Amino acid sequence: MKRSYFLLACACALLTGCKHTSSSLEIRLNQVGFRPLQEKTATIDVCTADAAPCSVSILSASGDTVWTGTASTTMLNPISGKPRQLVDFSALTTPGTYTLHVLEQSAQMIIAERPYRSLTRQALRAFYHQRTAMPIEEPFAEGYARPAGHPDDHVLVHPSAATDERPANTVIASPGGWYDAGDYNKYIVNSGYTMGVFLMAYEQLSAYYDTLSLNIPESGLRVPDMLAEAMYNIRWMLTMQDTDGGVYHKLTNPEFESFIRPDECQKPRYVVLKTTAAALDFAATMALAARVYAPYEDVYPSFVAEATTAALQAWDWALAHPAIYYDQNAMNEQYTPAIITGAYDDYDVQGEFYWAATELYLLTQNNVYREAALAYCPAVFTPATWGDVTELASIEWMLHPQGVEEFAAEKKTALLAHLMPYIEEAETISVHRSPYGNREEDFFWGCNSEGCCWRGVECLYAYRLTGEEKYLVNAERCLNHVLGQNATGFCYVTGFGTRPTKDPHHRLSYSHPKGTLPGFLAGGPNRMRQDAETDGVRYPKNVSADESYLDFQPSYASNEVTINWNVTLFALTAGLDALQQ
Repeated sequence: MKRSYFLLACACALLTGCKHTSSSLEIRLNQVGFRPLQEKTATIDVCTADAAPCSVSILSASGDTVWTGTASTTMLNPISGKPRQLVDFSALTTPGTYTLHVLEQSAQMIIAERPYRSLTRQALRAFYHQRTAMPIEEPFAEGYARPAGHPDDHVLVHPSAATDERPANTVIASPGGWYDAGDYNKYIVNSGYTMGVFLMAYEQLSAYYDTLSLNIPESGLRVPDMLAEAMYNIRWMLTMQDTDGGVYHKLTNPEFESFIRPDECQKPRYVVLKTTAAALDFAATMALAARVYAPYEDVYPSFVAEATTAALQAWDWALAHPAIYYDQNAMNEQYTPAIITGAYDDYDVQGEFYWAATELYLLTQNNVYREAALAYCPAVFTPATWGDVTELASIEWMLHPQGVEEFAAEKKTALLAHLMPYIEEAETISVHRSPYGNREEDFFWGCNSEGCCWRGVECLYAYRLTGEEKYLVNAERCLNHVLGQNATGFCYVTGFGTRPTKDPHHRLSYSHPKGTLPGFLAGGPNRMRQDAETDGVRYPKNVSADESYLDFQPSYASNEVTINWNVTLFALTAGLDALQQ
């Protein structure tokens, strides 16, 4: 599995150390497909000594030339300074499989009526493969069957979470849910954010998702497959609430497991420290779920009442404990065993109070929660991440403005102002014609999701709110970037494209006899390279921020997968695919 790392190192060496010739020229484009009428571009290396615009041709599957043109004048990548040219072949609209040629180099290109339907389905099915406590069996496994792992029917209360009613080492059951990422643990804060994006996406496009068959064990119930899959995780989240209303921060091994199958794992499991952030993310999730699942009370009897009660209790607990933060180092100085898995530490929970109050108001219509939401709303606009859910609440107000029209309009204005500089960059300085990836700070841990896909989702919300075409165009441009029109030339989704991520930091993929599971989004280039010089991770010298990616399993800083990253991927692809329905 190290061979892909070697090939990438060689490719990066060519990129950083050689003057481009026809033999080293690369064509970077969306490797999955374009809708017939959308903008279609590709990025190419400069192919002539004088940097004159290159001649480009596109051939059909039968070998006929269907389009010829000339690339743009040379542009310099604003991050690496490398010369690039853009090819715009939007005029080609006939569905088919084509080959784009520049000198002796070529790349496959697809135009289809529904190019993102299969990708959306697999991005959602990735959650099924992340299920704990149940075997993944045929016919639902679709070639990736495995035994059940981590039943979590014997989970210990960590001393940090002990109470008189549940002393340290009390055994509780907390089965189900999804593995969070490439590891085998489960985290409420990240799960809450994921469920927020998940259920908000469903609420906006329910007619689309209702037609999407995922082939999961619950298929055929009188409930959409997407909601059935989400319920598997929601049920687990409910088990993480203590009897006093507080919510455990995570369910985890003391340290990460090796890269073995989940059924081979033997380490003890703990629920750890109840935190304010966990309680608030939980409250928001349950309030949102109670609203979304209300039409399916016959399938999930008593769920709405259970979720509503759980949300209210978690909110009350958070009000009584407004500043209990997850500080793993401090906790480990006080309690044993030491916990050294993902922290998901969050020391500012104003946005979490805002989101929880928002969802509770939309569920109950109680003005106490509306006033709390308005009071907790941060003054500064910030894009949504697991550690800052402010924007999720603001989007909810934009979509449900009744009674707070002026406030909702302010949030809409802030969203559009946030997007404008990036849209301008796509038109002026981007060598990939993208509103993402034109600044060094764009490349961080999980940037493919929290930077690129989420920006595309923001553009889709802006398009729904305004109807302005530029937002739709830029949502498509964000997806182009993830699917191959980027500095590395990778399609960052496993199992898709001509150069997909093949060796992610993902224990389920690494330990499976068939190899990498399809439909997972890799984290992407990361200028911080927190994993450098560990476990054989060696980034090529002088590589730029947008090229700091290794398709190499030990590279957790650039090549891990997580549920919160996949949720933004399918929210973007489904949002675009739904336009063709």
